[in-house]
Amino acid sequence: MADNKIGGGAQTPPPPGQKTSGGVNDSTLNSTVGVIVYDRSKNGSGDSVGPVTSSTSWTPPACWYAPKYTPAQLKAYLEPIWEADSTGAQWDAEQRDRYVNGHPYKDFNEDKAGEGYWWSSYVNEDFPPGWDKCDKPIFWVDKGDPPPANIENAVTPKILAELAYKEIRVPGTKVTLAPADKTKVNLPTWAWLDGAKFKPVSVTASIPVLGISATTTAEPVSLKIDPGTTDATTYPASGVCEIKNGSIGEPYAKGRSDETPPCGVKYLRSSGTGSYPLKATITWKIHWTGTGNTGGNLPDGTFGATQDVVVQEIQAVNR
Repeated sequence: MADNKIGGGAQTPPPPGQKTSGGVNDSTLNSTVGVIVYDRSKNGSGDSVGPVTSSTSWTPPACWYAPKYTPAQLKAYLEPIWEADSTGAQWDAEQRDRYVNGHPYKDFNEDKAGEGYWWSSYVNEDFPPGWDKCDKPIFWVDKGDPPPANIENAVTPKILAELAYKEIRVPGTKVTLAPADKTKVNLPTWAWLDGAKFKPVSVTASIPVLGISATTTAEPVSLKIDPGTTDATTYPASGVCEIKNGSIGEPYAKGRSDETPPCGVKYLRSSGTGSYPLKATITWKIHWTGTGNTGGNLPDGTFGATQDVVVQEIQAVNR
């Protein structure tokens, strides 16, 4: 479903047993100032849409850093934890020294209210491997300044683009076949997709307070057909049907039964009392553009589905 909503990652879970003095999980005090806003209005929609899977081992960031607290919010977050004495005297003393006593910050930087934000980690809400790698202590960044150079995964347009990749949804890949319900052994079966459904889709991710955004776009480039059995011939032989003029394959038309389909399959053996699981997978080329004339390519994504194909023997008529 296409929509516009905030969905910029879960807050980092607190240490075991860490709660505010009121018994409320600390996440209730977290600011949403740096939460990513996703615009999904140009995304794929409908009941059969799904996420693309990277064609490589690449995955979007599991965690990242972005603005999270004003000075008053950080104070409201940390002081109840210290008062509850749930994290140990040494840890509390170190935190007070860092954020209150001037080593390096003084009084939560309250004198700089409105001039910047405290940055901390956010986590992919699915908590994939690596979600706990962003373990740097909360740090201050003045408005207009970049985060410290030693902070990996501090949010940038590229990171926004990579996170938007995860939000991409593309149409399902059930192909139209001719013959439609059942085909015959050694009879070329035409395959095509509704070209109107297969057009570029995109998601934009932004952090308004930083004035940065990125749009990640997925464009369909090819359809791969896996007949579901080795006893079959695909058209073309690679099984990969390139998208031409916005179309994938060509609809079958009466009078073309003797032609070789530009995209399709010919089964060489009956499916017996069952069927073959034909799988159709679309490859999507993915690229992004972002604030400051940034942009580039991201790994291709794929999305596929299977459908049952019944293949019957051609019945000879004996006279």
